[in-house]
Amino acid sequence: MLKREMTDSITAPVDPAFKSVKKNSTAFLIWRIENLNVVPVPKDQYGTFYEGDSYIIYAASEYGKYVGPKIKFQEVKGPLEMHIHFWLGADTSQDESAIAAYKTVELDDYLSGNPIQHREVQGSESPRFKSYFKNGLRLLRGGVSSGLNHVADNFEPRLFRVKGRRIPIVQQMPSISWEHFNKQDVFIIDTNDVIFVWVGSDANNIEKLQATKIAMQLKEEHSAVSIVFMDDGKESKLPESERLLLGIYLDLSPAARQAIRKTSEDDQMTEYMERNALKLYQCSDDDGTYKVTEIKSGPLLQSDLKSDDSYIIDNGAKGVWVWIGKKASIKERVEAMRNAYGFVKKKLYPASTPINRVVESGEPMEFKALFLNWVNKEPFSNHKRTSVLRKAKTVVPKLDAESLQASPNLAAETQLVDDGSGSVTVWRVDKTDLIELPKESYGTFYSGDCYLVHYVYSASGKERHILYYWVGLQSSATEQTALAFHTVEKDNQLNNVNLAQVRLVQGKESPHFLAIFKGKMMTFSGEYQKTMPSKFLLQVIGNRPYNTRATEVKFQASSLNSNDVFVLFFNGSCFVWCGKGSTGDEREMAKSIAQSIDNTDHVVVYEGQEKYDFWEAVGGKEPYAFDKRLAEPENIIPARLFHCSNATGAFKVEEIINFTQTDLVVEDVMLLDSKTAVFLWIGSQSNKEERSQALQLAYDYLRTDPVGRDVHTPIYQIREGYEPPNFTGFFGAWNPQLWKSYKSFQEIRHELENLKPVLQVELRMTNGTQDFDDCEKHPIDILLQRDPDKLPSGVDPLHKELYLSHDDFISAFGMKYSDFSILPKWRQENLKKAAGLF
Repeated sequence: MLKREMTDSITAPVDPAFKSVKKNSTAFLIWRIENLNVVPVPKDQYGTFYEGDSYIIYAASEYGKYVGPKIKFQEVKGPLEMHIHFWLGADTSQDESAIAAYKTVELDDYLSGNPIQHREVQGSESPRFKSYFKNGLRLLRGGVSSGLNHVADNFEPRLFRVKGRRIPIVQQMPSISWEHFNKQDVFIIDTNDVIFVWVGSDANNIEKLQATKIAMQLKEEHSAVSIVFMDDGKESKLPESERLLLGIYLDLSPAARQAIRKTSEDDQMTEYMERNALKLYQCSDDDGTYKVTEIKSGPLLQSDLKSDDSYIIDNGAKGVWVWIGKKASIKERVEAMRNAYGFVKKKLYPASTPINRVVESGEPMEFKALFLNWVNKEPFSNHKRTSVLRKAKTVVPKLDAESLQASPNLAAETQLVDDGSGSVTVWRVDKTDLIELPKESYGTFYSGDCYLVHYVYSASGKERHILYYWVGLQSSATEQTALAFHTVEKDNQLNNVNLAQVRLVQGKESPHFLAIFKGKMMTFSGEYQKTMPSKFLLQVIGNRPYNTRATEVKFQASSLNSNDVFVLFFNGSCFVWCGKGSTGDEREMAKSIAQSIDNTDHVVVYEGQEKYDFWEAVGGKEPYAFDKRLAEPENIIPARLFHCSNATGAFKVEEIINFTQTDLVVEDVMLLDSKTAVFLWIGSQSNKEERSQALQLAYDYLRTDPVGRDVHTPIYQIREGYEPPNFTGFFGAWNPQLWKSYKSFQEIRHELENLKPVLQVELRMTNGTQDFDDCEKHPIDILLQRDPDKLPSGVDPLHKELYLSHDDFISAFGMKYSDFSILPKWRQENLKKAAGLF
């Protein structure tokens, strides 16, 4: 079967609306489907979407760079990272959604099939889609077909629900009625002149703050007089003028408030991490028949994907991905995406399940994160790699604390906070007690024990502290529990907020922990001994003080390996055995370990040149591993930031794409995943329960990651304002003063309430009856039409009651219009609903 490179352009006409897309330029553009045509959305409306419509969004940037509405058109010499999203409103028509999908393919073809395609459904927008709109998404009722496009000269009071911790989703409710309220969320009633902010009794502080910021935006947009806050159940305690004004729009009686729900009817802003294992399906027509075949389940590897075919990656309701190989056939490329839609239906996944398509070498970060290891290939990688031996000699930069503070990128890459030259104290857990070790034992660990290491260093003239707690693989549950208790107790004793806690498991030590012991860390089997064993064999892996560890292996020749260096100690004799695949740097590190063993003289032995005394010491010659190991793949997936919570009893996580320092929420615990380590950032205003359960959050995150993560990955706990450079280096520009001016919801609310003017409310109609009399009259059966297009010309579909004759009005409402016009708005709407005129 003939295969075809993805870079081949498919000759097809392109919609004139897409002519503004420059193939080698950054861009951010939005189009809406209007009367089945693609129409550009004005820039000032970016971020506002109508539920009755469908949209196409195009985002192009340099690979891995932020893109959004404010990005400028700029030509890029290298390859672009291009994303096309088509967003489907909850009430969009089938025709409009089909046009959006079709036109997305058309734009994709115009760009030679290289963009990443995303299907977005209202209420289930992807983190990447939301990341474009840092100030939030505004979802309004209506759409093009209904004619309900809100404009300033036809303003109608509206009720909004605000959800979302970092990217607020501001959704317009069907009407201003208690049935749309719930105690978990924050709501805004926008009356144009006054903005009411209703705070649910169970709403979280972050969404309260987001709602306040939205209220301030609305106030500025139409020069409102005031922002009025009201707490759930305390509406009647508002000042009389505010209560009277609110009563025009909302029935404040206790009976009416009974409609308030306790919980939100949908909670799409957070994502549950409990998932089934990932599954990989191959889409191929190699034998002439197009087939979709399940390949594997569980952790996925980059090598599972072959350029000759297309694949479907099934991540359950979390999303379905289609991967197109460069040499996939035209049918495989076309059918794979179509099959993904059928796949979602067959699996009975929710209709809102995200569907995404990527092409080989253009995979986005969130796709790569589904694989256990991923190494970038050309054209997007800036690092050209070849197959080399696992270790390579490198140039070591200066790694002291001041240099790393000045170069946080280097600190993040090396995972060092300094060169390990600070002061250190080590304790061992003896049953349940904490016993300080003599300094000559520092760096010697036993797999049957647990240890606490207190490290103190100086950076920027300030003293900083790290508590490392090390768990041996053979230690008991009692000792592990005692270690956790002593770590918290030691933290409290130090009473120093400038302190980080780091949990380490044997064999997964962080680079800085290894640097503390100058590359001479040794781990022996069993429990603590005051003196070293009389014989042992240590396997030494590493070529620098910050990546070298020596681990005891079984005392026999079959434990040797040609790739590594070993230290053999027997009856006072010490040998350093150097495998053929080892490097000079590795041999030097092994020699320094041998020298630290009671200053014993050692003999260097090279593989293939061993003498009889070496084989006699190790118990006789035996076969051992000698195949050369190639380089371990360097995982260069960018770090990922998550907001995590288990406050409701279920572990939830929301990812933040294109994150910066400002995305760290001071009211919460945030999780940064760098693959080789997990950082828990603890905000100063986070609640006590989440602070105490922060470590469990990290465990749950690692345990539920469908990629198949090592649960022994190092876990750092750090506090807001005292971040080490190996953390800040992942955030680009870092401002240590950022949170000095931070204001909480309560502080901003207090400021706004102090500035609030006294409202003067006059409950009288100015010329309502005159407006009624001036309107052209129509028969009631014509006005009962629900389709706005079928109403007579000039009829306002939101105020059809104005076009009734006096007799028809009394017949429909049981009162004169003059009596109707002075009723509260909520009462008017209820009567209009009953009459079929709403």
